[in-house]
Amino acid sequence: MKIITEPRTTVGKAVADFLRHLRERNSSLHTIKAYSRDLSLFAAYAGLHGWKEIDHIAVRGFLSQLYENGLSKTSVARALAAVRSLYRWLAHEGVVEQNPAKLVATPKRSEKLPRVPTIEEMNSVIDGEMPEVAAFPERDRLMLELLYGCGIRNSELTGINIDDIGLSAELILIRGKGKKERYVPFGDAVKAALARYLPERQKLLETSHRHSNALLINRRGGRITTRSVGRIIKKIAVAKGLSPDVHPHTLRHAFGTHMLEEGADLRAIQELLGHERLATTQRYTQLSLKHVLQVYDQTHPRAK
Repeated sequence: MKIITEPRTTVGKAVADFLRHLRERNSSLHTIKAYSRDLSLFAAYAGLHGWKEIDHIAVRGFLSQLYENGLSKTSVARALAAVRSLYRWLAHEGVVEQNPAKLVATPKRSEKLPRVPTIEEMNSVIDGEMPEVAAFPERDRLMLELLYGCGIRNSELTGINIDDIGLSAELILIRGKGKKERYVPFGDAVKAALARYLPERQKLLETSHRHSNALLINRRGGRITTRSVGRIIKKIAVAKGLSPDVHPHTLRHAFGTHMLEEGADLRAIQELLGHERLATTQRYTQLSLKHVLQVYDQTHPRAK
């Protein structure tokens, strides 16, 4: 459902100007879409009130309304972040002097950690023949190898171009969040998957009379979308006996967790995953600790 901001109100006009500013700055479409949705709700809540009438109590009231409408803590936290960003821009433009949203605490997200497939489960998914649900088996195997073997995000996977692959150096140029670039190494499994896929990719492009810089293409020769990747990964995982909850990010979690379990340095994992803050990477420590405790309980003679 598309929410249209009412531009005739003070807040509605500011939201429209702020979104225009984001578009001019070439902010990501995902960010603009999320901010548009959240700030439209904020403008509707504010109604005809001006900036002087909107204090931190009003912002809290807005968040309460979101909770009442059934939004999760994650969604409410995102909405608060959007309001804070709006106020920062307004302060920069000289419209407001203070940011009441800064006085409102961010909702604490639940510490529920994702269930990560074991190393054996991941090997069983990638090794052997691709299941019948894989419409383009060579490409689909490469997707699995890259997501799990390199720990990259879905959006980073679909953004890889042919020129980004350094076969001799065994490195891939990855464009991450905030347009930050990093090089990620790959091993023999990815190299073998590339060797099988690239000739099939070339045949498909010649047949469809298309030219594409994208590494991963669909059956029509165009760049594959993140939505298609998610659908394909889920189908293959389920066909191979994994939970239907598996999605591309699950493989990224598995990459970080398994490397940590095998003794990799946390800062090296941070670099490979492209995390700006070490605290984000430390979530994998929690996942790994859970595994260690489980192993202890099952194997140590004094734990039984």
